[in-house]
Amino acid sequence: MTLCTAFDGHTMIAAGPLAQIAAAAKAAHDAGRTVLVFRDEDARPIDLDLRGDLQAVLARLPQEQTQPEPEKRGPEKRGPGRPKLGVTAREVTLLPRHWDWLASQPGGASVALRKLVEAALREAEGPDRMRRSREAAYRFMTAVAGDLPDYEEAVRMLFAGDWTAFDARTENWPVGVRAYARRLAEPGWRNGQGR
Repeated sequence: MTLCTAFDGHTMIAAGPLAQIAAAAKAAHDAGRTVLVFRDEDARPIDLDLRGDLQAVLARLPQEQTQPEPEKRGPEKRGPGRPKLGVTAREVTLLPRHWDWLASQPGGASVALRKLVEAALREAEGPDRMRRSREAAYRFMTAVAGDLPDYEEAVRMLFAGDWTAFDARTENWPVGVRAYARRLAEPGWRNGQGR
């Protein structure tokens, strides 16, 4: 389920599932107001077609995919790997000393490479989460808070990783804008930075 938040200017008017947001956005649109809708996951804007009645608006909402569509490929090729497990064989180019080290590892090269990749994924999880949360907060702030006091300083503090200063710079913003910007930035702060 896609969770979203809608703003009418600096006022948060709705938060929740997309269908609920569409109803609130339609009501605001019919009252002559402009509404911006953001996907909570990454603060990307969602463009809703608000023409017609509410049923028409709801019918045009993007349908959520419960399962990813399979890639369109030609006939399935048989080869090395374990396709039933999702394992695919691909070419890897390494220096001879790398192959020598991999060959000496318990389980062989494939097991050693999988372990290395898994360790790198775990290690990068924190910095990746921080980067995504800061980008989401910045995306939202640029769209909604660009004309608010201390906007530039708040952006600087966001990317500097100074949570206390970020809080201070956003303190006088409208409640909904301040709360949403902080919520978007929060996963990056909890990862060993700031608070």
